[in-house]
Amino acid sequence: MKYSIVDLSQKDAIKALFLNTFTESESVEEGQMVGNLAYELVDTTASDDLLIVAASQDEIMVGCVIFSKFTFTENTVSAYILSPAAVATASQGQGVGQQLIQFGLDTLKQNGVELVVTYGDPNFYAKVGFAQITEDQVKAPLVLSYPFGWLGQKLDGSELVAIAGETACVAALDHQKYW
Repeated sequence: MKYSIVDLSQKDAIKALFLNTFTESESVEEGQMVGNLAYELVDTTASDDLLIVAASQDEIMVGCVIFSKFTFTENTVSAYILSPAAVATASQGQGVGQQLIQFGLDTLKQNGVELVVTYGDPNFYAKVGFAQITEDQVKAPLVLSYPFGWLGQKLDGSELVAIAGETACVAALDHQKYW
């Protein structure tokens, strides 16, 4: 398995991976929604505000994680949000997702990023160092449908203390349907 940073030229492959994975695991509607989200993130977000990492096997993308800039109105903490993430159905259960996320987190840390948040399954993301957080610690940019899925981690391993202020995500994620 090869883990690498991919560029915006891979947007069609990224959309296809997310569309197929979420269609197979959830539903056609979910596949279209997450596939379109992935494509929109890659298509409309400045490359400086993204880190896209992929896992490939025999030159075929089997996993992808998109990290995008996450900002605070009253603080200069360097932060990103992990969303979305996908591993092709045939490659699931082999640790590809965990290794891919760790590759992305290590890359962000090397680039001076201090905090990463995500919104997802606490049981899965705990395997790569995420812990549940509250909106008293880090306010979500929109209303959380499932507050127990609000997760974060400091990349230096320190405890996450409250960070004051409103937050913002990139435009593609800034829609209530994703929260």
